[in-house]
Amino acid sequence: MKIYVDGEFYEKDEAKVSVFDHGVLYGDGIFEGIRAYNGRVFRLGEHLKRLEESAQAIFLTLPIPLRKIEEALLETVRQNGLRDAYIRLVVTRGVGDLGLDMRKCKKNAGLIIIADKIELYPESYYEKGLDIITSSIRQRGTDQLAPNIKSLNYLANILARAEATRAGAQEAILLNQQGYVSECSGDNIFYVYEGRIYTPPVYAGILEGVTRSAIIDIVREKMNGQVIEKLSTLFELYRADEVFLTGTGAEVIAGVKIDGHVIGSGSAGPITRKLVALFREYARLTGTLIYEEAKASK
Repeated sequence: MKIYVDGEFYEKDEAKVSVFDHGVLYGDGIFEGIRAYNGRVFRLGEHLKRLEESAQAIFLTLPIPLRKIEEALLETVRQNGLRDAYIRLVVTRGVGDLGLDMRKCKKNAGLIIIADKIELYPESYYEKGLDIITSSIRQRGTDQLAPNIKSLNYLANILARAEATRAGAQEAILLNQQGYVSECSGDNIFYVYEGRIYTPPVYAGILEGVTRSAIIDIVREKMNGQVIEKLSTLFELYRADEVFLTGTGAEVIAGVKIDGHVIGSGSAGPITRKLVALFREYARLTGTLIYEEAKASK
């Protein structure tokens, strides 16, 4: 495996960052999880735009322009000979001292790119669905560090997922400070009720997921429907006909039990199944070309 670190490629065991990097010391940085399907990087422009906006929000100057980051990302995938991949793009504050002052990080921000395979859930889970619990951890409020900043500090998400694991479930829902559903520890959430598809709005305190956006587009363009963004309670999830989650790692996957409440038939419902198929077809046929672009540049 070849890993990109600050302009150079290293073998996996040789890829290192300083122990004084503020990303290590304080989680001071941002990241994107990105997928490649069939030799194409899925919605790369949206991911890079979100990266740039996250950087701006935390006063972090990207070490190289977005165009160069895109080139480095594509080359990392090529270096590893992958056509289907999970790509982790990380930008840290860089090397500083043991204090909090970001001005002490004198060098450029650090840039790390990893391209590898991923299987977040076995294929069988896309048929039988996930068990979900409600976490005791609340989503941070929009008056705090904005949830749509994809920060390296993922401790709340990790602890929520740990709660799910201890309960024998696969995912956990975080409620916002007002008690409305926001998102899961690693995914956005949707539900179907009486033929309509709903999802929490951005102001509920969610990360604006790239896969979430793709599903909203697919519902509109391929199913001639719409997704209604509204504040929703747990009760509305419990009574739903279907629940499904979306995320870069999970793609589109059903939630079939929430806090012990069986959702619908207890397996992936017809709308969820259709969206899984439509998303997979769409992802394989669209995106930024990896290898053809390399040939064209020679």
